[in-house]
Amino acid sequence: MSDLHVVVGATGGTGSALVRELVRRGHRVRAVSRRGGPAPDGVEVVTGDAVDAARMREVCAGASAVYNAVNPPLDRWTTVFPAAVRGTVVGAAAAGARLVFADDTWMYGRVDAPMTESTPVRPVCPKGVLRAWLADTVLGAHARGRCATVIGRAGELYGPGVESLLAASLFGAAVAGRPLCWVGGLDHALTPTLVDDFAAVLATLGEAPDDALGRVWHVPHPAPTTGRALVTQIRARTGDRAPLVRIGSRAGRALGLVWPLAREGAELVYQFEMPFVVDGSAFAGRFGSTPTPYAEGIDRTLASYRRRTTGGRAA
Repeated sequence: MSDLHVVVGATGGTGSALVRELVRRGHRVRAVSRRGGPAPDGVEVVTGDAVDAARMREVCAGASAVYNAVNPPLDRWTTVFPAAVRGTVVGAAAAGARLVFADDTWMYGRVDAPMTESTPVRPVCPKGVLRAWLADTVLGAHARGRCATVIGRAGELYGPGVESLLAASLFGAAVAGRPLCWVGGLDHALTPTLVDDFAAVLATLGEAPDDALGRVWHVPHPAPTTGRALVTQIRARTGDRAPLVRIGSRAGRALGLVWPLAREGAELVYQFEMPFVVDGSAFAGRFGSTPTPYAEGIDRTLASYRRRTTGGRAA
């Protein structure tokens, strides 16, 4: 069997981390993105848009595993995501490869217990409805025998290269010397996902036995933390004396009037209004897992933001 692993959406936060992880594991990697971009030595870089099914057939040729790490801007989700999922299904099916789909937890909606793979899908916002449809499409391809598929599902992402409400309002602000911003309750339990841990789970699913396919796996995390604990650790590392601005849910939605990321993410604020904990014990029990401690993840994330501000040079 071929050892070619094809990452579609290879220049985003998740895609970049996944390319690095696959290289670290010794796989032959083809990195696919719309414009190309830098990649580790030995990686084959090609251009291709996931919405173009014919191009996906070409770039996925010869693969044993195809990864959909596509993450369009929030304001383009409804126009890009469905076609991107269909395109990667076409590409993986044509190659006889498995498709590993990078997913999030927004389809679960408001929850009152830690989220497991059997938590009911009850989305409360349009983006959650879309996420549920995408997951059904991916798993439906497996059920119909079109191609083998599997889903890795993560909580709110942070880490090098990640664009998210959490990343921008805390890490980016701290490095830029701006006030830290938190929307919702500071003391609710949550399990943010370091993008490197997400990449490791996706890579494992790309290597996993066939009996692990056709289902969802949650990413394991360290013990739950809180917004207050994250803020405290970030401040301890940056010496930041700028104030913490806590924004209530209504004000957070209003912030979307002037901040595009907040505008598109406003419907997702509910995740910060209650405990929002992902249970990754099923994956850990099957494959083993050592999640990165939050302290180390925070260090990596701050370092990546510092590199951005210095043009890639060490700060």
